[in-house]
Amino acid sequence: MIHGSACAKVIVCGEHAVVYGAPAIAVPLPHLRVAVTLAPGAPGSGPAFRSPQAAPDDLAAMFGPWLRQVAATFGTSADVCCTIESAVPIASGMGSGAALATALVRALAAAAGQQPDAPTVAGLVAASERLLHGTPSGIDQTVIAREQPIWFCRASAPDAVPTIEPLSIARSFTLVIGDTGERSPTRQMVTAVRQRRVAEPALVDAAFAGIAAATVQARAALQAGDLALLGGCLDACHGALATIGVSCATLDRLVAAARAAGASGAKLAGAGGGGVMIALAAAPAAATVIAAALRRAGAAAVLVTQVPATTDIVG
Repeated sequence: MIHGSACAKVIVCGEHAVVYGAPAIAVPLPHLRVAVTLAPGAPGSGPAFRSPQAAPDDLAAMFGPWLRQVAATFGTSADVCCTIESAVPIASGMGSGAALATALVRALAAAAGQQPDAPTVAGLVAASERLLHGTPSGIDQTVIAREQPIWFCRASAPDAVPTIEPLSIARSFTLVIGDTGERSPTRQMVTAVRQRRVAEPALVDAAFAGIAAATVQARAALQAGDLALLGGCLDACHGALATIGVSCATLDRLVAAARAAGASGAKLAGAGGGGVMIALAAAPAAATVIAAALRRAGAAAVLVTQVPATTDIVG
């Protein structure tokens, strides 16, 4: 048996604005992972998938042709049965697709006796992301392949290299993640924002400017270990995202419940329109109170996870 694994991620600040050149901050969630086990398939069978979260035919349609290309890149067989175990909700804003693709790349590379570096992995996963999401920012495969917090700015030219900088986190912090149970359609939400920007450029660009300013502040907060300031940045981003129409009633309700329960800040995470929100707990004990409030407010699932300080990250 051959194994591959990859972590989830959340965008702390910068959703949607990052597609238009604003900065974004993303962090890995090392305790929430997708694991893949490869077993040999019949010759000529191609890739097959098994997962409790998604139908095998859907996974084959989304990842099968791409997986054949990856296997060819490593000079190994695509006749494999891929068993998937995931702690990451699908279509939630936590990078489930990029995490699965990364785990598959790592497993196929291991099958070929290779250990590609993070940029190589991210480049292979990028092709999968484009198939799934159309014109994604590129942030998911970058942070997941590196498993390091990053400061990310998308390049203005389509073929140019984005700005990617490792981000220092001085103090670990606890996130409470509330899942709406509603899928977050990245491609649809990105398209909707593009159309809104054409129709109301002043409104959308003002929201993007607010998100960019909050992201710059969030970077300083993370580097200083200032969780109160970080919480305010989360709140500012959620307000701006709601202004451009990418929040929804369930997300707004969960964000309000988290704040009322004592969260230092809360926001939707990912494309919006469903998926998850994140709440910053001032201390680990506060996470229990926030999690209970999210369940009472109707969260389909609640996860509590730690974002480590960069000095605690191994690798």
